[in-house]
Amino acid sequence: MTHIKDAIEGRDYPFGTWTSIGHPAVAEGLAQLDLDFLLVDMEHTTMSLETVESMARAVDAAESETNAVVRVPWNDPVRLKRVIDIGIAGVMVPMIDDAEEARELVRSLRYPPDGIRGIAGSRATGYGRNFQEYVDNANGSILTIAQIETEAGLENAEEIARVDGIDALFVGPADLSAALGLFAEWDTDEFADAVESVIEAGNDAGTPVGTLTVDTDVIESRIEQGFDFLIAGKDISLLMDSVESARSDYEAALEAAIPASSD
Repeated sequence: MTHIKDAIEGRDYPFGTWTSIGHPAVAEGLAQLDLDFLLVDMEHTTMSLETVESMARAVDAAESETNAVVRVPWNDPVRLKRVIDIGIAGVMVPMIDDAEEARELVRSLRYPPDGIRGIAGSRATGYGRNFQEYVDNANGSILTIAQIETEAGLENAEEIARVDGIDALFVGPADLSAALGLFAEWDTDEFADAVESVIEAGNDAGTPVGTLTVDTDVIESRIEQGFDFLIAGKDISLLMDSVESARSDYEAALEAAIPASSD
């Protein structure tokens, strides 16, 4: 079992950040910060499997406890098996609408007779050197996160959370707000109620619930809402914010150091 799966199941409030820049240097650098996990996004980026594999290697090379978790584009068993054959710690799957879709997800990640995952000598098996040991122990070892981000998912959140093999729910704030006709209206009572209902569904089922906040200023309020784990910040947004802040500091320093010219 991996560090991040242990931390989520133990409700140790693990922390991760989001990467959409498909370069192993970004993954390796972030992993050196000893995060609990790094979320690598394949759904809304151009990352190929080769890129994700390189980023997984980079996370492993950082010699920290940071694990790589990959958000796949869809609940597709073919995509899922190719991603987990890379040897990552977990997957996040978008737009899970009901318990049957959640069960399909779990089956995609497990070898027969518990599932439909194909068997091959991949990186996950040490290229075949640990083949039998890996296959014997893989089922249930991969962190499995179902995203709740549609009206159907919201309605069926507790049933999804109760599916054996679903380790956590994850509120996708942008898609969920759009599905409710409240896009980016994070502070409305209606959206807060929807988020609270997912957290309550997870609590009732004994399943941790997490979310993403790109705005790191609201981390405290997300914890107060009752989330069990958090992805805070996104690589490109954090980079742009840092450069913008540096430029602002530079302009302020210039203004202080260089008197305005008088007419």
